[in-house]
Amino acid sequence: MKQLKTARLYLKPANSEDAYFIYELLNSDSWLKYIGDKNITNLDNAKEYIQNSLIVGYTTNGFGLMVVTLKDGTPIGICGFLKRDYLDTLDLGFALLPKYEGYGHAFEAASATMQFGKLELKLNRMLAICMETNEKSLALLSKLGFNKIDTIKLSEESEELLLLST
Repeated sequence: MKQLKTARLYLKPANSEDAYFIYELLNSDSWLKYIGDKNITNLDNAKEYIQNSLIVGYTTNGFGLMVVTLKDGTPIGICGFLKRDYLDTLDLGFALLPKYEGYGHAFEAASATMQFGKLELKLNRMLAICMETNEKSLALLSKLGFNKIDTIKLSEESEELLLLST
């Protein structure tokens, strides 16, 4: 899995050493509110999530959600592509720890990810799914060139989400 770099950030594949960071991110208020509870209640759960979700994605697809770090190595978020059975192309996903929001890091990481998608994965278009109430993510997606094309429900009992495309 290729590491990406920008002016201020690195995007790298996750590994078991990222367990505390993943635990912290997946239990942040914004993750729980807008993405959902992945039931990561301890560091062992975080290591299992890294192995069974992130690393399996890299080995199966050659891409996935990568850990976003500052140049000094401090992990601040995740960003990357997801392959979902119910979508016809890749889905851009991102999340930052709340204390790193508002500094342009998500835009920088997502822009680098989209460039990787165009150049390396030969994507002509990309998708994103987002809750209508997640105003920060919707503003970022708009800035990245995404527009609403439809709504989608991931399951019968789930909330309706916006489907956006480049």
